[in-house]
Amino acid sequence: MALAVSVSALSLAACGDGGSDDTAAKKGNDITVGLLLPDRDTARFEKFDYPLIKQEVASLTDNQGKVRYANAEASVSRQSEQFQKMIADKVDVILVDALNSKTIATDVQKAKDAGIPVIAYDRLAEGPIDAYVSHDNELVGQVQGRAIVGELGDKAEKSKVVMMNGDPGDPNTARFKDGALSELRGQVNIVKEYDTKEWKPAIAKQHMKEAIQAVGVNNIAAVYSANDGMAGAVIEALQEAGATKVPPVTGQDANLDAVQRVVSGEQYMTVYKSFLLEATNAAKIAVAKVQGRAIEFAALTRETVDSPTQKNIPAMLVPVVALTKDNIKETVITDGVYSVKDICTSKYRADCAAIGLE
Repeated sequence: MALAVSVSALSLAACGDGGSDDTAAKKGNDITVGLLLPDRDTARFEKFDYPLIKQEVASLTDNQGKVRYANAEASVSRQSEQFQKMIADKVDVILVDALNSKTIATDVQKAKDAGIPVIAYDRLAEGPIDAYVSHDNELVGQVQGRAIVGELGDKAEKSKVVMMNGDPGDPNTARFKDGALSELRGQVNIVKEYDTKEWKPAIAKQHMKEAIQAVGVNNIAAVYSANDGMAGAVIEALQEAGATKVPPVTGQDANLDAVQRVVSGEQYMTVYKSFLLEATNAAKIAVAKVQGRAIEFAALTRETVDSPTQKNIPAMLVPVVALTKDNIKETVITDGVYSVKDICTSKYRADCAAIGLE
């Protein structure tokens, strides 16, 4: 499997000569990794990220390491409380997917003062973080924007496009948007653009209804949706408004229902980001940091990024892929994320057969 080869290559890259960072608090295998994830609406967090991180930490520590997990359920204040509890409980390292990159900085500083390393996961948190593990988020937006322009073809220049961006408090939102605009600006006519508080599908659906009212359901040529949850809501709004054919709608995360919509033709594409690579390498970095293995730690973070509060943050950026009808087998099925049986339920069996997915 291609993904297995990639993981092996990254694991080999992480092997060093056993050097260590004398300033790190070295521990053995009996460690506790605090994991703070942002919400349950995004299916991948509960189904993939948490189980994969837990599994990898156990594997790296001879089953002695533990993961203490908390989900903020889309509440910034709850995430802060969970973060502070992790500090009070003296976990050895914290992996945090911040709901709000700015407000989390206070908690990151408290962890730093307590001698607990903090690794920003999936979203770049502000404050003195030790590393960042995510995807190239500007590239995610570029892939989405490129997909729209490519599908519209010669009609792109005059086509009316709606942009459904994510939560403005999420640092990734601006990167997705910048990447998408780098492909869309000057190529299509962006007639409506919305920011969607907390990425909530219900809010995205209301925004889409407003856009349909203003532009006309059959005048909308495509919708840039920053993720799959909102894409589903956008498609519902279009269908309820009587769209004769759903225009190309983008997404991100390769949620199962989104992959099924791609199969049926309701959703044009989604961005597949390898949960396995992101989660397992976040676990590797967390364990290496706690155990003081500096050379391995450096090898896992070969790039650097800047936040508004910190420069040259060690980073691992995992590649992304545009998932369409044409490469479902080569992506989520080959990588073991879903099986054909998962995707091709009775509702989608005929659509699966039509694209050779059986």
